[in-house]
Amino acid sequence: MQSAVKVIGIGDNGAESLLPLYRQWIEESELLVGGERHLGFFPEYRGETLTVKGGLAALVAAIAEANKKTVVLASGDPLFYGIGSYLAKKLPVEIYPGLSSIQQAFAKMRESWQDAVFLSVHGRSMRGLAQKIDGREKVCLLTDEENNPAVIARYLLSFGMTEYRAFVAENLGGTDERTRWMSLEEMAGAEYSPLNLIVLKRSTEGPYWPLGIADEEFSQRKPDKGLITKREVRVLSLAALELKPDSTVWDIGTCTGSMAIEAARICREGEVFAIEKNEGDLENCRQNMKKFRTDFTVVHGRAPSGLEEFADPDAVFIGGSGGEMKDLLHVCCTRLKPGGRIVLNAATIETLYEAMQAFAAEGFDTSVTLAQISRSKPILHMNRFEGLNPIYIITAKHKEES
Repeated sequence: MQSAVKVIGIGDNGAESLLPLYRQWIEESELLVGGERHLGFFPEYRGETLTVKGGLAALVAAIAEANKKTVVLASGDPLFYGIGSYLAKKLPVEIYPGLSSIQQAFAKMRESWQDAVFLSVHGRSMRGLAQKIDGREKVCLLTDEENNPAVIARYLLSFGMTEYRAFVAENLGGTDERTRWMSLEEMAGAEYSPLNLIVLKRSTEGPYWPLGIADEEFSQRKPDKGLITKREVRVLSLAALELKPDSTVWDIGTCTGSMAIEAARICREGEVFAIEKNEGDLENCRQNMKKFRTDFTVVHGRAPSGLEEFADPDAVFIGGSGGEMKDLLHVCCTRLKPGGRIVLNAATIETLYEAMQAFAAEGFDTSVTLAQISRSKPILHMNRFEGLNPIYIITAKHKEES
């Protein structure tokens, strides 16, 4: 049986960052595993070395096949966005964390870090980063060469996040260490070492929008405004979807993007996919995304065509079917994850009937709420009520097993 693999966290200053016992374990090992930079810290190592490249599955197989006394080197804390958690699921391991770049950065700032939000764009898409950051007091971002501080600054500025200042830390613990406070405008025009991280700190209050953003806040089609899921119906529909922070959501017929935007603000850790057939409405949607600091996938198309590119949903909102009701609902019902919900807004009894028939054919349970809403409107020195168009809110889900 293979002895436990020792996974040791190491700093940018190499062997100097390690306890004497850790250095002894490395000297006594038969196989030393790590990135090229990590292995370069031990040029006189006498055993076999294995460079971490490509997929981790192949790395695990190679370590298991070697069946040698093995040490794996990882940056900082191997369990913080590191290799440690993956190896622990595949091999017998002992993990010895080092001083992480996160700890060093906050020490340089002389700030606590238990109240920070930690995010990584290292080797990941920045899609969805806007809503993850918006409104947070303190955010630590792990970067990479492509998603570097300049790129991140330009991204945040495109969403108007000027209330943040950035602390940029490079080569922490190394001989060429550098730390500095910068505005996002300054950060967007500077150059950086590949080894860096960013801490964003809110210095002034930013905009705030509650659940149920006012209709007039959204850019809409002109001159015939009104092609928007009204605030009251929007809130009822969002409640019916039962969204979670990590839900994957489809918004079909997104138009101004009001439902997708509200969903993205709720599902910060999830994904939102929206589709719209009208190019003009799509442009309004993109403007609204910037204003309300939400970043999700929005495409031009006529559903169900185009939905094959979306991840399977936990929740689907349908604001318009474009005359493809039966085929559209078949795709949505087929792709919906177990426990998920589909919410469809219908303005006519014909659409209600067609939707109910289609859901029944798919074997889904349904419930319907008729929302008849009126808003007050001034008339001389008095107020009267003006009714909005009645909307049928249809909620569908998989039949529960008896």
